[in-house]
Amino acid sequence: MLRLFADGSTVVLQGLHRLWPPLIEFADQLAADLGHPTQVNAYVTPPSSRGFDAHYDVHDVFVLQVAGQKHWTIHEPVLRDPLRTQVWTDRREDVAAAAAREPVIDAVLEPGDVLYLPRGFLHSATALGEISAHLTIGIHSVTRWGAAEAALELVRTLAAEDPALRGSLPLGVDLADPDSLREDITAVVEGLRAWLGRVDPAEVAEQLRARTWAQVRPEPVAPLASSAAAAALTPDTVVRLRPRLRCVLRDEDDGRLTLLGGRRTHSFPGSVRAALTELLAVGELKVGDLPGLEPDERITLARRLVTEAVVVVPDAAVAGP
Repeated sequence: MLRLFADGSTVVLQGLHRLWPPLIEFADQLAADLGHPTQVNAYVTPPSSRGFDAHYDVHDVFVLQVAGQKHWTIHEPVLRDPLRTQVWTDRREDVAAAAAREPVIDAVLEPGDVLYLPRGFLHSATALGEISAHLTIGIHSVTRWGAAEAALELVRTLAAEDPALRGSLPLGVDLADPDSLREDITAVVEGLRAWLGRVDPAEVAEQLRARTWAQVRPEPVAPLASSAAAAALTPDTVVRLRPRLRCVLRDEDDGRLTLLGGRRTHSFPGSVRAALTELLAVGELKVGDLPGLEPDERITLARRLVTEAVVVVPDAAVAGP
């Protein structure tokens, strides 16, 4: 690797939002503020070298210059707001042609400078007279196309219950003859259009939430330490919401509560509403301070939350295997 670096290659350190505590906390808070998942990578480029040719990213980027200087050139997009499947390598010729035009930004970043690159904008960077390092804060925007995909997935599920759409094509059909399929395909399109009109926007929003939250990895737990901590809970034990676990509490028609935590769903009796609401609001409580419950009910609820990895016992998380 050192030889490659000496020959001008850039070192890329990926996934720092999962590895280094200060960046873990920063990326997590930024994602919470923006409502979109984030990632952090680092790029270290040797003197007078270019990291990558002009290209675009399919997510928004904040560039934070950390060390040295880097000369950036930014060009207009060849495709505005590209989706994750619309990568720049599929448009190499257009990208090369656009990069030959006058840039919209031509600037040198120094330590402490920040550059914002909306997805789709072409960019390239060259280190100047010394080693240059910068962080890229990637913002993986939740898009309307994501909502469209969620809606179409719901249509797939709903429409499968339609007998007319499950019917077989006629015997002897010639699949190579579009005209022979026209009537059936028209019926299918009309049927799907009708089902799309029945999709509940709230269900689409829920699909979008589930997909987005699934991209955020909560802090790992120590299973053996958590099991021991759950068995040893007392009213003075402090429990804390598991870091980076996205949670929301919802009422059900039958009076029960659903706690959505990341990818998982937890069902609780309505009697623990005050306790869960307070815990989600403050993030950390002594078991004995969980409101609205009897002492034994507090222990029972806390034990379940620890066992199901919704909360952690801070001391156990540090000391356990």
